[in-house]
Formats: sequence, structure tokens, C-alpha cells
Amino acid sequence: MLKLALLDLRNSIAAWRLWTLLGWLEVRQRYARSRVGPFWLTISMGVMIASIGIVYGTLFGMHMSDYLPFLASSLVMWNAFSQMVQEGSVAYINSGTYIRQASTPKLIYQMQVIWRNLVVLAHNFVIILILLAIFGVKDWAALALFVPALAVYLLNALWIGMLAGLLSARFRDLPQIISALIQVAFYVTPIIYRPTSLNRFSFIVEWNPLAYMIELVRGPLIGQAPSALTWGVTVGMLVIGWPLALFMTGRYLKRIPYWV
Repeated sequence: MLKLALLDLRNSIAAWRLWTLLGWLEVRQRYARSRVGPFWLTISMGVMIASIGIVYGTLFGMHMSDYLPFLASSLVMWNAFSQMVQEGSVAYINSGTYIRQASTPKLIYQMQVIWRNLVVLAHNFVIILILLAIFGVKDWAALALFVPALAVYLLNALWIGMLAGLLSARFRDLPQIISALIQVAFYVTPIIYRPTSLNRFSFIVEWNPLAYMIELVRGPLIGQAPSALTWGVTVGMLVIGWPLALFMTGRYLKRIPYWV
């Protein structure tokens, strides 16, 4: 089973020109004839960050120089992850026509989702860069850790999307369930509030793997190097998740065209 999945993964990586082109074309088609183009996403995200930042920053009694970079990093990275998982859950379903007509590696559709949302992330990341330019970089050494942290973050999103897409192709109610769970996860994950805010209910953060994923990529951006526990949990998710996702993919790879 793993051999079949690894072969599909290798062929999918080899076909990088295909899924990068398809992902880029989808982004362009969404904003065809628009003067601003994908930067409408940046504008929308910027308005959301400013609105939430002013309201919650005032409620929490936070200094804007600390809270706005924290909030922007959290929302931008969470938006990327949530979209990757939700779109990954319907990747095979939405590409059913291509899957039934052409014999292509199946994981290219998951990689297409990751690449498309990475392009969107690059546009939204402009907001973080602006805030870093305004308020300054807290720790350059910690900032350098963002690159390996982002790699771990994306690899976790990919294997979760692989599992979600496979199961959703078989059980069509699952995408709606995943969407609802993502909404719940947003509120129980320290995104608009700091992890230390939950004094009485700290277990919500301590036992929430998504909290460690967000902290992994948010910490370097706000001048805090991720702790050894954060690295351990997120890398541990890779060690457990990828073999499981590859096993399931290899086992049911040939059934995907019949399911979609």
C-alpha cells in the first residue's frame, strides 16, 4: 500500500509544472477583469485585522504595537491552514471530471490546493510585512526560524488534506462536517487571544494540536522562538500523520475514480 502511495507522490512531485500552473490559473480566474486582482484578498484580510484588532485590543487592554502583529500573524496563517484543509477535502470531488478521463497521479490535486493557497498566503503576508515595518522586528534570530516552521506547517496541512479529501470522496457529508469543525477550532485555538488568557481552562490550549501549529509559525514573526514542545508536537504530527495518510491513499487510490 505504501509503495503505491509513494509512487503516486513521486509522480505528483515530478508533475510540478502541471499543478503549479493549474493553481495559478485558478487564482487568476477568480479575479479576472479586476484591476486589483488577488490583492482584494489582502484588502479584505487587512480590514478584518484592523477591525478585530481595534475592538479586541481595546477589550483586552493590549498595546496595539504588540497585539496587531500577533493578530495579523495568527489570522493570516490560520486562514491559509483552514482553506487548505477545507479545499483539500473537496479536491478529488471538484476534479472528478479530470480524474475519470485522464490517468494522472491523484495527489497532484492536493498539491494544487496547497500551491493555490500558498499564492494567496503570499498576498496576505504583505500585511504582516507592513506591520513588521511599522512596529519593527522583535528578534531577527527568531524570525529566521519562520522558514523551517512554515515547511512543517504546510506538510501538516498537506497530509490532513490528503486524508480529508480521500474520506470526503467516499462520504459526501464529510466536507460540511469538516467546515463546521474548522469553525469550532477557530474559537478554541488561541488566534484572537493569547494562550495565557485561558487561566482556568488552559487545558484547551495544552491539548489542542492546532494551537501548537499556529504557535510554530506565529512565534518567529512576533519575536518568539518556538519552544521544544511546540517543535516536538508539530514534527510528531508529521511522523504520525504522513504514514497514515500514505497508507490510506495507497489502499484506496484506485477507488477514487469510482467515488467521484
